Amino acid sequence: MLDWWYSLIDFVLPFQWTDHIFMKNALLAVLLITPIFGILGTMVVSNKMAFFSDSLGHGAFTGIAIGAVLGGIKPIWAATVFSIVFALIITIVKNKSKASADTVIGVFSSTAISAGLVIMSFGGRLKKLSNYLIGDILSISPAEILMICIVFVGVITMWVLFFNKLLMISINPSLAKSRGINTLFIETMFSVVVAIVVTISIQWVGLLIINSMLVLPAATASNVTSNVRKYHLYSVCGALISGIAGLIISYYFNTSTGATIVLISSVLFFISFLLRNK
Repeated sequence: MLDWWYSLIDFVLPFQWTDHIFMKNALLAVLLITPIFGILGTMVVSNKMAFFSDSLGHGAFTGIAIGAVLGGIKPIWAATVFSIVFALIITIVKNKSKASADTVIGVFSSTAISAGLVIMSFGGRLKKLSNYLIGDILSISPAEILMICIVFVGVITMWVLFFNKLLMISINPSLAKSRGINTLFIETMFSVVVAIVVTISIQWVGLLIINSMLVLPAATASNVTSNVRKYHLYSVCGALISGIAGLIISYYFNTSTGATIVLISSVLFFISFLLRNK
């Protein structure tokens, strides 16, 4: 299925690290996943949703635990369904409750991670499913890459159709409502998309750092530009650079790929922070 990709990489990148099929698969996955994080991260940062996206990871953890207990269901599918429901509930309660958004998200987040740990602790499942905490993009299969392609197309389609409305809501929700935009629907849709992306990516990126993959590229871009187009472009480029560099460095130093990618993103953020101050 990916023979064309393998041939292309052999021709364009004749290096030692591309000799392995798993590295070629991982590179393609990085080229698909990181732009998604770069795009979605811009709205996550603009809408101050970093805490919210982190809570989705906790919700996914509970979904994985439920899937493992039920048996016969691949944990990641149970996690996806649970995360979507989790995102819907948080968004609705956040909009209807008088409590602050941080408080509502904090309550749901702490409940989800606690429930997940309790469920996984039964029968020693925690050790078996610990790979979801760290992630392993080097184990990605061609079938899973196809799934990422579908998600990639879905995210880009959503972005093209609803970007202006998302931008308006991030700038001024009251103005967006006065213009006839259904802010609750748009926020809910965006939350569901983020939930799906976060949940599907956890098995390759890891629960512990998934939120950093979303936040850091956009935060870096916001340090060096106030132009909306450049903001999104820099975020995607930063995510791609971090992903490719992190993959290659992790191969030669035998480190966790996801963590290495996040470290590269952190370095870029601090560089951009210094540039902003100057």
